[in-house]
Amino acid sequence: MSWIVKGETGDWEIVVGLEVHAQVTAESKLFSGAATGFGAEPNTQVSLVDAAMPGMLPVLNAECVRQAVRTGLALGAESNRVSVFDRKNYFYADLPQGYQISQLYHPIVGEGALDITLSDGTTKSIGIERIHLEQDAGQSVHDLHPARSFVDLNRSGCALMEIVSRPDIRSPEEAGAYVAALRQLLRYVGSCDGNMDEGSMRADVNVSVRRAGAPFGTRTETQNVNSVRFIMAAVEVEAKRQVALIEGGGTVVQETRLFDPGTGTTRSMRSKEDAHDYRYFPDPDLLPVELTEDYIDACRATLPELPVAKRRRYVEALGLTDYLADVLTAEKANAAWFEALSASLATRSGKPEADMAKTAANWIASELFGALKRLGKDIDTAPVTPDAAAELLALVADGTISNTVAKTVFEAMLETGEGAAAIVDAKGLRQVSDTGAIDDAIAGVLDANADKVAQYRGGKEALFGFFVGQTMKAMGGKANPALINERLKALLAG
Repeated sequence: MSWIVKGETGDWEIVVGLEVHAQVTAESKLFSGAATGFGAEPNTQVSLVDAAMPGMLPVLNAECVRQAVRTGLALGAESNRVSVFDRKNYFYADLPQGYQISQLYHPIVGEGALDITLSDGTTKSIGIERIHLEQDAGQSVHDLHPARSFVDLNRSGCALMEIVSRPDIRSPEEAGAYVAALRQLLRYVGSCDGNMDEGSMRADVNVSVRRAGAPFGTRTETQNVNSVRFIMAAVEVEAKRQVALIEGGGTVVQETRLFDPGTGTTRSMRSKEDAHDYRYFPDPDLLPVELTEDYIDACRATLPELPVAKRRRYVEALGLTDYLADVLTAEKANAAWFEALSASLATRSGKPEADMAKTAANWIASELFGALKRLGKDIDTAPVTPDAAAELLALVADGTISNTVAKTVFEAMLETGEGAAAIVDAKGLRQVSDTGAIDDAIAGVLDANADKVAQYRGGKEALFGFFVGQTMKAMGGKANPALINERLKALLAG
C-alpha cells in the first residue's frame, strides 16, 4: 500500500527505486590481485592497476563473475549469456583512471524480483531491473586536516554488484524491508558480507512524488546511505521536502543529494548526470564475458537453501511457529546453529530430529539469544557450541535435571566453559526421582500445613500450587516436578 504524504494542497504518493551497491565477497579486486580486507592502513592494498599506473591492464577476476551470477540466480533473474564492460568517464581525486569500469548496455544479470514481508504480514514483490559489475572508487577523507583532503585507494578497484530495483517501492517501510531482505539473501548466498557499517553494502535512494495515478515526478538520488534505518529516514524526509517545495511554487531538480543522519535531512551535492554525460563506451582492454549453460548450472548447484524456502520448511516440516522460523532464519549462522543443535540433540536423546526441533528452537530464542545479548556476542562467537547445548537439553529431556536447574547449569557453562553433565555432577544437581523420598517430603509438607490440606480437600484446589512449591523447597529444587505433581494428587486425595 502506498505511503501518503499529507500536503497543504492534498495527498501525494511517493515512488522509490533503490540502487544497492554490494561489495563482492572475493579475496582480490575486480581487475587486480590486490587484497580487499576491511580496516587496513590507508593505501596498503593498492596495486599498480588500482593506482592507474601507465601501461597497466585490467584482468577480470573470475570469482567476482561467479558471485554475481549466483546472486542473480538467487533472485530468479536472467543470467545474460553475454555481458560487456564499459568505461564511465568522470573525474574525481579518488578515481585515478579518470573513469570507472562498469556495465551499462549489457549487464551480467537481467530482470528478477525479490519478495518482501511487511509488518502487517502482507507480502509484495519488488522488481529487479538488473545487476551489473563495476569497480569501486577510492575514498576521499576530508576530516583529518583543516585545509587538505586525503585519498585512500584501498577500496579502489574492489568489485561491486550494483543491484537496481524497479520503482516499485511506495513507502519507507517497503524500502527498509527490501534492503533488509536483500542483505539477508546476499549473506545466505555468500556473495556479500552485508556489513553496512563498513560500507560493503550501501544504497543510492531515488525518490519522487506524484499525485495518485499521475506520471512519475522528477526524482532525486540520495547517495551512499549505509543503514536500513537511514534509508527509511532518507525516503521520508526527501519525499516531504519535495512536497513542500512543489506546493511552495518551486520545482524539483534532478540532482544528487546526501543524507545527514545528525540533522535527519538531505542536502544537495551536485546536479544529477545522465548517461550521456559520462560518455560511456566499451572498455577496449576487456573482452565481452560469455557464459555457457554448463557454467550457469554449476553456479546454480552451489546455492544454499535460501531464506524463504528454509522458513517454509521450518514451519511445514518441523512445526515451528512463524515467529520462531523468522528468528532462526534471520541470519544464516542462526539457522546453521539451530540445525546443528537439533541434530545433536536427536542423537543424544534417540528421538527423531523433527521431534527435537521445537525444543531446540525455543531454547535458542529464549535462553541462548538472551545470554548472547547480555554478553555482547553474536552466535558466531557464542561461548557454548551446539553440541554442548545439546548435552544440556538432553539432561532435561531424560529427567536428570529440571528446566529450572538447567538455567543455573547454563549460566555455569557460560562462565566456566565446562560441560553440562560435569557441572550437574560437581554441584549435585541431579533431579530426585525416588518416589519414596518425594513421598516423605510431601508428608512433611502436609503435616506442617494441615489447615491448608483441609481447605484443599474442601474444594480450594488453587492451593495445589502452594503444595508443589513447598515440596520443591523441601527437596532443594531437585525433585522431579512431574513426580511431585503425581504423588501430591494421590496423597492429597488421601
